[in-house]
Amino acid sequence: MNTQNIYDNIDVLTIYNKVNENINNVKIDTRKITNGDCYVGIKGEKNDGNLFYMEALKKGATIAILDNYKVSGDDLNYLKENNKSIVVVKNTIKALGSLAKYKRSLFTSPVVAITGSAGKTSTKDIIYSVLKEKYDVHKTIGNQNNHLGLPLTILALDEKKEMLVLEMGMNHEGEISYLTNIAKPDVAVITNVGTAHIGNLGSRENILKAKLEILEGLNDDGTLIINNDNDLLHGWYLKNKDKYHIITIGINNKSDFTATNIYLEEDGSTFTCMNTSYEVPVGGEHFIYNALSAIAVASIFNVPSESVKKGILNFELSSNRMNIINDEIKDITLIDDSYNANFDSMSYAIKYLSSLDGRLIAVLGTMKELGAYSETLHRKIGKLIYEEEIDILITVGDDALFINKEAESLGFNKDSSYHFDSNNDAINTIKSLLNSEDRILIKASNSLNFNEIVDSLKGEI
Repeated sequence: MNTQNIYDNIDVLTIYNKVNENINNVKIDTRKITNGDCYVGIKGEKNDGNLFYMEALKKGATIAILDNYKVSGDDLNYLKENNKSIVVVKNTIKALGSLAKYKRSLFTSPVVAITGSAGKTSTKDIIYSVLKEKYDVHKTIGNQNNHLGLPLTILALDEKKEMLVLEMGMNHEGEISYLTNIAKPDVAVITNVGTAHIGNLGSRENILKAKLEILEGLNDDGTLIINNDNDLLHGWYLKNKDKYHIITIGINNKSDFTATNIYLEEDGSTFTCMNTSYEVPVGGEHFIYNALSAIAVASIFNVPSESVKKGILNFELSSNRMNIINDEIKDITLIDDSYNANFDSMSYAIKYLSSLDGRLIAVLGTMKELGAYSETLHRKIGKLIYEEEIDILITVGDDALFINKEAESLGFNKDSSYHFDSNNDAINTIKSLLNSEDRILIKASNSLNFNEIVDSLKGEI
């Protein structure tokens, strides 16, 4: 991509010192600028990236795209003397998306996109791990899955790559529509439809509708892969199976790719699918669904079964997601799932915890963006804590108190139920309770910074 491509593919208001140069990459963080980059100034909650254009240019950026800029004589002289350009647009976020859409149009290899209420990142990780056994694959790093992260992932793509795996997240209606029309996937995967962001969308049915927006950008001959055990996706499939090319995965409902002979262990699981045995290196039934999605994707792109098995066995999770930390001397296990939480992912994590031997400790924080459903869903987690026979419950955050209240109302031991307003208080209590054979789950919405709890406990085990 060069500067002329940039000028031609965004809604330009004004160009100061038009140049014709090749561009290495597009970035929104001045700390990451290198020679030949394009800098896009984004106004965030704390900082306005438009104000740092000169820092970006002096660090090597060839062009800066801004939506808040006042020209000065000194700037014009600098641009001319250094063969650099400033472009003013109405909206830099839309300009970033437009550039990514143009870059995607140049990429002729397959694109796989994953969305869902829970498990998006781990499913993306395992699909990537399987595909890279045969192909040179580029993927979303971490969870950069929003209106900024997805375009930046595409813009960082080396066109020589043989495949692109993208994650798509959303908080509101219309966001997946925006992302899928940039990404134009050949294969779309919907992991599940749960209650994440139900406070914004109002109902699970509206969440289903929002997830299905991914079909808007799916290529005409593209394939949709869905979790056939999810009630809403299963119902939608029965009504729409003749309208799209759909592959189903599941455990309970008969599907195109069904897992059987499932054996769950603390540090992994095994299962059979299509007469082939697979081993997943992370515990929990939900990771079997992730693996099934990867098997389905692999079938489309003719990845040999032995390579699929190897990819599943060797896949690596993004940080703070079901990261198992063992102290074999003290016999203490820390389950770091602190990155984020919604009802579905928290339920999966609690069920995994309950499958372990030893004293079971759940350290849980408030699940955000649940709106009017918050008390109900936190109480459902409390009911699950009681039903799964967790030994000690520790919560942090206002609405997390409903977890304790519901568990206690059902008979959970009040002497083993703790609620705090701060992470520090929770940390002190956990440390005072630690014993050998403890299995400790750490999970909350990202804004609660439960990584603080994980980091502190690492020093104790």
